[in-house]
Amino acid sequence: WLFEEVPTATLSPPKVTIMEGDNVQLTCTTAGVPSPELIWDMSLFTNYTSGQISVLRLSNLSSSDHNSRISCIAENIVGDRESSLLLNILFPPKITKLSDAISDHHWCIPFSVSGNPQPELQWYRNDVEVTEGQYIMTMIHDITEREYHGCLQLDSPTHINNGRYRLVAKNRYGTDRKEVDAHFMVEPWGKGDVLTLSILRELNWLAEMLVNILNSPISSPTLSLTGPSSVISNDDDSASPLHHVSNGSNTPSSSEMGPDAVIIGMTNIPVIENPQYFRIIQHIMRHNIVLKRELGEGAFGKVFLAECYNLSPDQEKILVAVKTLKEASENARKDFHREAELLTNLQHEHIVTFYGVCVESDPLIMVFEYMKHGDLNKFLRAHGPDAVLMAKGQTTRPVELTQSQMLHIAQQIASGMVYLASQHFVHCDLATRNCLVGENLLVKIGDFGMSRDVYSTDYYRVGGHTMLPIRWMPPESIMYRKFTTESDIWSLGVVLWEIFTYGKQPWYQLSNNEVSECITQGRVLQRPRTCPKEVYDLMLGCWQRVPHMRLNIKEIHSLLLHLAKASPVYLDILG
Repeated sequence: WLFEEVPTATLSPPKVTIMEGDNVQLTCTTAGVPSPELIWDMSLFTNYTSGQISVLRLSNLSSSDHNSRISCIAENIVGDRESSLLLNILFPPKITKLSDAISDHHWCIPFSVSGNPQPELQWYRNDVEVTEGQYIMTMIHDITEREYHGCLQLDSPTHINNGRYRLVAKNRYGTDRKEVDAHFMVEPWGKGDVLTLSILRELNWLAEMLVNILNSPISSPTLSLTGPSSVISNDDDSASPLHHVSNGSNTPSSSEMGPDAVIIGMTNIPVIENPQYFRIIQHIMRHNIVLKRELGEGAFGKVFLAECYNLSPDQEKILVAVKTLKEASENARKDFHREAELLTNLQHEHIVTFYGVCVESDPLIMVFEYMKHGDLNKFLRAHGPDAVLMAKGQTTRPVELTQSQMLHIAQQIASGMVYLASQHFVHCDLATRNCLVGENLLVKIGDFGMSRDVYSTDYYRVGGHTMLPIRWMPPESIMYRKFTTESDIWSLGVVLWEIFTYGKQPWYQLSNNEVSECITQGRVLQRPRTCPKEVYDLMLGCWQRVPHMRLNIKEIHSLLLHLAKASPVYLDILG
C-alpha cells in the first residue's frame, strides 16, 4: 500500500565561516513520500541543480552578505521542513562614518565602524593616544548586522580637548583609520571664563528672537522665558515653531527651532527635550515586516497596517502600524533619526509605543503599535448622538458614549501629559485628532503625522507655509508663538471640550480669523450640554489668560481620576 511521510531537509555544511571574497558550496539533501520539491530561499544569486540533492554555489562573497540567511526547504502534500544557516563572513574593519563633535546630553564624536570579528578601537588626539576613563570613553549605542554605531563621549570638555581626533579600528584581518577636527570651547576676547559653543549659539538665537519680537507690529509685547520647557517665536514664517520642514511636513526641523528644540515624531510637532536617560534604537529587519494594507497618507509618506515578526519574545508576530518616509534627502534623514531617538525615550502606558526603525533601504520606516480603533476624534463622532440617530434602523448600531466613559478617556490623556511634562516635553498640537484608541477604550497620545492632511480645516495657514492649530492655542501662542507647558494646559482644556461634545470642532461656527480675535480678546468656549459643572470648571481653570494662573497638569489628572472613579466605566462600547 501507499503511505505518506513528512519530508526532511539537511543542509551541509551546517555552518559557514569564510573570508570576504571566497567561494562556498552548499548541499541540500531531501527525503520523503511522496518525493518532495526542493526550494532554496535566500536573497543571494543562486546556481543549483534539481532533484533530491541540490548544490548551491556562492562566489566572491562580500561583507554585505554577512549574516545573510540561507534556507533549503523540502515540501510535499504532507508538509514541509526547513534547514537554515547564517553566513559568517570575515572581513577587515571599515570606518563608514566619523562626524564633527555634537552636544547632546554629553559632547560626542559620532562614528560607525564595520568589521568581523568586532574591531578594537583606539583614539588619538593630535597624534597622542587618548586614555579613556570616567570623563572620556568610547560608547557603542547600536549594533546592526554589519556595523557598530557609537561615539567618543566627553563629559564637560574644555578648550584643552580641542584638536584633531583620529580613530583607528583593528581586527586580525586589517586596520582602518579616519580623522576629524573637534572643537568644544572657544576663549573670549582677553581674559575671563571660556564659553561653550552651544551657549554662544543659544545666546545668539535668543538675541534674534528678541529683535524679531521687538520689531513686530504688535505693540508692547511681553516676553516670558520659562526655563527648559519653552519655545519662543515671532510672526516671521521662517522662525515659527510650526514652520514648514524640509521633509514635506508642515512643521519645523530641529535646526529651525533653536538649540534645544526637536520634533516629536508621533505628530510631527515641536517639543523641548530634556530627557533623563538614553535608550538604544531598535533596528528591525525589512524581511520581518509584512505589509497588510494602507491605513492613510500624510505629507511625509504612507502608513500601513503590517505584521511584524520576531518583535516580541512571546509572540511569533504582532500587528503594527508602519510609517514610511517618502523623501530621503539628507535633512529628512537627520530628522528621521532624531525623531527615532526621541520616540525611543518616550515610554508610557498612554503614549503610543514606538518599536523601532528599518533603515536597510528606502523608504525609511518607523514601526509603532497598532491602535485598531483609529484616532479619537473619529471615534467620538462615531459614538455620538448624531451617529446613533443616522444609524437608526440598521442592524449594527453604534453605542453612544456615556459620561463615565468620557471621563475615562480624559484621565488617560491627562496621564500621558503628566508624563510628557515630567520629561520636559512641550506638546504644541494636543487635540483628539492626535490621540489613538485601542481595545477596551484604551487611549494614547500619538498619531502618524496625517492630521494636517485629514483635518486640514483644523489648521490656519500663516505666511504661506506655517500651519497653526489656533482653535487649540492660548492667546500667548497666537500673538507671540510662545509654547510652554502652560500652553499645553490650555490645549488640554480644549481636548476636554472636544470629548464632551462628541468630537465637534472648537469654535465651529467661526472662521479662523474670528477665532483668533475671540481668543486674544478673552472669550472662551461655552459649556457643552452633556458636560458636568465640575469638568467645565476644570476647563475654565485651563483657560486662564495669565499662563501661570492655569491649573497644574498633576492637579487636572488627579481631579479627572477622582471623577472617573466616582462613576465606574462600562467598557463594552466596542462590542
